[in-house]
Formats: sequence, structure tokens, C-alpha cells
Amino acid sequence: MPQLGLLPRRTWAALLSQLLRPPHSACIPAVGCHSQDFDIAGQFDPMIPDAECLKIICEILSGLQLGDFLIKMSWRDVRHEMVAKKGLSPEVADRIGEYAQCHGGISLIEQMFQDPRLSQNKQALEGLGDLKLLFEYLTLFGIAEKICFDLSLARGLDYYTGVIYEAVLLQTPTQIGEEPLNVGSVAAGGRYDELVAMFDPKGHKVPCVGLSIGVERIFSIVEQRMKTSFKKVRTTETQVFVATPQKNFLRERLKLIAELWNAGIKAEMLYKNDPKLLTQLHYCENTGIPLVVIIGEQEQKEGVIKLRSVASRKEVAIKRENLVAEIQKRLSES
Repeated sequence: MPQLGLLPRRTWAALLSQLLRPPHSACIPAVGCHSQDFDIAGQFDPMIPDAECLKIICEILSGLQLGDFLIKMSWRDVRHEMVAKKGLSPEVADRIGEYAQCHGGISLIEQMFQDPRLSQNKQALEGLGDLKLLFEYLTLFGIAEKICFDLSLARGLDYYTGVIYEAVLLQTPTQIGEEPLNVGSVAAGGRYDELVAMFDPKGHKVPCVGLSIGVERIFSIVEQRMKTSFKKVRTTETQVFVATPQKNFLRERLKLIAELWNAGIKAEMLYKNDPKLLTQLHYCENTGIPLVVIIGEQEQKEGVIKLRSVASRKEVAIKRENLVAEIQKRLSES
């Protein structure tokens, strides 16, 4: 399926989940902050790309383990769309407006199908048919229970032309000492079939549907929860820091860090020829790096490397040839 962006959809979703782990900041266009976007462009059969976008939102929010969430779905400016663009009579549009007070899934759509006034209108039946089809796809994807049909939802962006949706976290009872989370939506999107034509000199229409993940809001939630649970916020995924207490050991550090990298261990060091050991250890404590390997003249003579736990500050001497295995063992146990 053709897509806007450089990565396939599964790779994109997995990568975004990784990028959202460090607690920096970013958000959704609806609130004017930075966001991570995903879009599908092209002419396809109804509701297939729309269903996939909703599936992606579910994958990302579930993977981030932010808690229970709900995706509200509706049409942009429902009454105007139905009267001015779909040709429905105001009476029929108002009848649909009564359903806007209701929230539900496929059962609500089935109920609207049974309404005498709606069932006699061709345009209304076509719209309901698309929504029913969408819910069938969502059921096949296993996410229908996460979607709520809510006609009261109205996003303010003019370029939406069809289905719109917005993901919100469901509030859990506030624990003692925890501030209520009022973050609004954490993801949103919809169909915008006419936006590309606005920027094409020839006015070619390219149907599009997409989504935005509110990175800044998600980071705010993660940070607040970590502070409440007194967990230290890590700003790096580095597992091991390569240090030395002596001068003129840059080349030995470079050889050692290359060995760790080749073993798939996330390692780093200070980009200085002769950093002070205390500076290196303080850096590990401040950034939350769990392990430090220390090499100096004495260690080099004995053919060992000191392995230090940053949390306990305990050090043990490990034979150089056993170092990688010992680090991997400790990381697997942490």
C-alpha cells in the first residue's frame, strides 16, 4: 500500500514506540505542539486505509502501556456535511443530530439503519454503509472495542473531509499524592481528500487519511507517573559506560567500547582524551547508566576490567575475555 513517509508502516510504528521512551517533549496539531505523523495517500476502496490508521493508533498506545484508552470517531462538521455536501434535507440531518447525543459502536449504527426516516434516504444509507464497513474491518483487526462512534466529536481543522477520530486516555482513580491527568487527546487524525489539491498547480486530488501521535503529551504523562512512583527518569538507553582513571588511555577505551558495540551492548564514553574519573562517574549517576567498565594501568597489567554497579557503587574485577558475557548476564537480570 503506497504511503507518505520513508518507512513501512510496521517499521514506523515500532520505531515510534522506541522513540517515545526517552522523556523529552513533543504533540498533536489540534493543540499546536510537535507530533509524529503517519499518512496513507492514494485511491483505494472505502475504509480500508481508515481502518489501518485506527489500528496503528491502537498498536502504539497499547505498546506504550499508558493505560486504557478509547478512540472517538465521527464525521467532520456532521450537519453541514450532510446538508450542504451530501444533499440531505435539514430534517434528516437533524434526525441524525439526535443520534449525536448517543455513543456506541456497531450497535448504534445498526440502530440508525432501522430508523424509518434515515432508511429511506439514499445518501444517509451510503454514509451508514461506509461506517458499518469500517466497523467490520475494525472487528477483523480486533480493535472494535476500542472505538466509540461519537457524532458529538468535532475537530476544528478545515481540511478534514470525512471520518475523524481522536484517542483519549481513560482516567483511573487518582492515587494518594498523584495529581489528576488532564491531557486531552493523545492521538488524532482523519480523512483529508482535498488538501493535496490545494498545493497542486493543476488541482489533482489525492485522497489521504492519516494520524498524529501527541508525543509531548505522552511524555508528560510518563514523566508524571515516574515522579509519582519515585522512579528516576532515564535520559539515555546506554547500558554501559567506558571509563578510565588515568591519562593517555583513549586508545584503550576506544578498543574496549568497540568490543562492546560489536556484542550489541549499548555503550558510550566521554569524547575527551583525559577525562577525570569523578566526572565520568557523576555523568553515569546523573543519566542513569547502570554499569561502568573501568580500565587503567593496573587492570591492563592484570588482564582484567573493573565492572562497577552505578547504583551500589560496588566494583568487581572481571577477566577481559569474560567481560562481555558478564555484562550480558547482568543486563538480562536487571
